Amino acid sequence: MKKLLLSAAIVLGSLTVNAATAPMLKSSMNQSVTIQDEFTEVTADAVPAAVKSTVEKSFPGTKLEKAYVNEKKEYKLEISNGDKKYTVFTDAAGNIIKK
Repeated sequence: MKKLLLSAAIVLGSLTVNAATAPMLKSSMNQSVTIQDEFTEVTADAVPAAVKSTVEKSFPGTKLEKAYVNEKKEYKLEISNGDKKYTVFTDAAGNIIKK
């Protein structure tokens, strides 16, 4: 009976010690890398009709303020609706990549 109580106390004690220990994180796990594609500004006339059509359908009543394109032919569009401004990313076919 003594052995049973002693072993139970040891098990409970070791579980308590492990639960109280804070997990240690390596500093390399907290680092993140942001890769940005470089966009160059283009005129509104250089934006494909499919892209303009998508913006008009998805965001009615907005105005295209600025347009940018990168090497992968992805478009960064800055649009506005009154005092609200939005940035929309599309591909050349007019598919919205992210809002």
